[in-house]
Amino acid sequence: MGTLNELFDPDRVAVVGATAREGAVGRAVTSNLLADFDGETVPVNPNYDEVLGTPCVDEVGDADADVAVVVVPPSIVLDAIEACGEAGVGNVVVITAGFGETGQDGAARERRLAEIADEHELNLVGPNSLGIMSTPSGMNATFGPENALPGGLSFMSQSGAFVTAVLDWANDNGVGFKDVVSLGNKAVLDETDFVDHWGDDEGTDVIIGYLEGIEDGRGFIETARETAADTPIVAVKSGRTSAGAQAASSHTGTLAGSEKAYEAGLDQAGVIRAESVDELFDAAGILGSQPLPDTDSVAIVTNAGGPGVMATDAVGDAGLELASFTAETTDALRESMPDGANVHNPVDVIGDADVDRFREALETVLADGDVGAGLVLAAPTATLQFDELGEAVRETVANVDAPVAACLMGGDRTREPKRKLQEAGIPCYFDPARGIESLATLAEYRDIRAREYAQPMSFDVDRERAREVLSSVRDRDDNRLGVEAMALLDAYGIPTPTGEIVGSPTRASEVAAGIDGDVVMKIVSPDILHKSDIGGVAVGVADADVADTYEDLITRARNYQPDATILGVQVQEMVDLDDGVETIVGMNRDPQFGPLVMFGLGGIFVEVMEDTAFRVAPVSEPEARGMTEEIRSAPLLRGARGRDPVDVDAVIDTIGRLSQLVTDFPAIMELDINPLVALPDDDGGANAAAVDVRLTVDPEELDFEEPNQ
Repeated sequence: MGTLNELFDPDRVAVVGATAREGAVGRAVTSNLLADFDGETVPVNPNYDEVLGTPCVDEVGDADADVAVVVVPPSIVLDAIEACGEAGVGNVVVITAGFGETGQDGAARERRLAEIADEHELNLVGPNSLGIMSTPSGMNATFGPENALPGGLSFMSQSGAFVTAVLDWANDNGVGFKDVVSLGNKAVLDETDFVDHWGDDEGTDVIIGYLEGIEDGRGFIETARETAADTPIVAVKSGRTSAGAQAASSHTGTLAGSEKAYEAGLDQAGVIRAESVDELFDAAGILGSQPLPDTDSVAIVTNAGGPGVMATDAVGDAGLELASFTAETTDALRESMPDGANVHNPVDVIGDADVDRFREALETVLADGDVGAGLVLAAPTATLQFDELGEAVRETVANVDAPVAACLMGGDRTREPKRKLQEAGIPCYFDPARGIESLATLAEYRDIRAREYAQPMSFDVDRERAREVLSSVRDRDDNRLGVEAMALLDAYGIPTPTGEIVGSPTRASEVAAGIDGDVVMKIVSPDILHKSDIGGVAVGVADADVADTYEDLITRARNYQPDATILGVQVQEMVDLDDGVETIVGMNRDPQFGPLVMFGLGGIFVEVMEDTAFRVAPVSEPEARGMTEEIRSAPLLRGARGRDPVDVDAVIDTIGRLSQLVTDFPAIMELDINPLVALPDDDGGANAAAVDVRLTVDPEELDFEEPNQ
């Protein structure tokens, strides 16, 4: 594939399947192109001499086109694409449906479509696409009802219906676009390709998208990170409540699901996540028109006490803060405001304020060096004309570097002032919360641009030993490993307590004798996942009781599940849980993003508390550290309620080593270290201990892979 420049800026567009038949897609596409396109439109159809007054050619090879829009029946699409490739048409938009969305036959046809595109190095959009638009040239190569207004947004969507609905709304609200793409089935070009292209496109100020899925999660993260450093990306990702992932046997798999992967992946990619269409366009509008704030502090100027309180609440909800004015600012407000006005934030200029009082207050607070952003909030009164206020806001904002949003709370009288404000790049809302959320979006993007992405953590490890442990599943009836795989953790430098799996009471006593103090004993069986639920764990076993405890654990396991495979009993050094914090480190392999690493509060309540953080592996040290800081129980790690703080660096080290392990071996489908006991830093060695582990392995992956380097 080549660059996408010609796809959006062609000189000649061929419509393969153009027709004059009323109601046909081929007619709609041809008509849309003829209406506004600055270049030449060439209908292709051997059954016509001309279409809609434009001369028609028999074959796409006669069109000498830069882009071909294919609207022929699905049975002949492959021939049409082959003809495009042979004719040297480098860019193809397949509007025709009837491919992967229709079943096995359609999926096979779509695979062949991708193969032909690859053979001819075609940039191919679709199939099952509404088409594409690019406003600088007036190109509307879609079968939608209207063209887009020109602007700085470039928009991609997996739903063609969403495109038509958005464009209809946007035209009514004066929202313009640079490029618009209906992604369709994404047989060749996908969201990553367009993010990459628009990141280098001077005409694109903000990239927005509606996504139902991401084909290559890791590739998208890497591309979006680079793009978002200069061009903001905002996306709605649908399907948030879908379970997504298959039923999982591990804690991590149970808690992950596809939504967690998308949350982590989009965050790591630097994509701003919108939860609704309003949020999508609120974010896009302010990102494309207002500067980024230096701080998170917001000043509010209002003539309405109640809405001012609403805005104040929204500041806290959005993770921002009310600006604390300097004494100079409050003194200046006190001099210019009447008695009864509030000169502290939020500034209430009271209900009889005219435009001059609003202007004075706004100029004063925006001149305060501690103010990062401003919100002008006004309700209608007899003393205030909204058109005059809008003009005052425009003049004031033109002379400051801080971002400003406006809220004009009213009906008809707000429409024209709102339009003029938005034309000046000042977003205007009815709801104060939307204004504050928009300002928060600017702060979020500021932080994204300030990120420094470190390289993934990397350690010297014993890959061959790890492979040997993983390969042991070939000799088992299932593909799950438990504590018998502790050597896997040892191979990657993850500290584990001293211990051994034994097959007799005598050997149990011998192992326990070599361990200082009492021991922990656990049944070892791939068929009994929750050992503590059946009494399969004994804690604090003295040497004299080890043999009897061995027999008791075996008996309990047999009574619970007579046909269970019993591999023995693990005799293990005790870890002092009273001094430490039980955490969990795990991984679930997501179909799109690959290994999804989890950290959280561990132990037996992990699925009840659901206090977890996720990242797509491989993770860097800052990403691993962020995981330890964002869980709700993070204060426990730092020494809450008189406890000694644990060695967080040891936990971060473990997260990094597990990340490398699951990246090196795609055969690992799920893995839990639970608990990973985080211990206080005593400078005496390892301050974290992986007490238990279980994982699921795909043996077929082991047959073909070498560890990733």
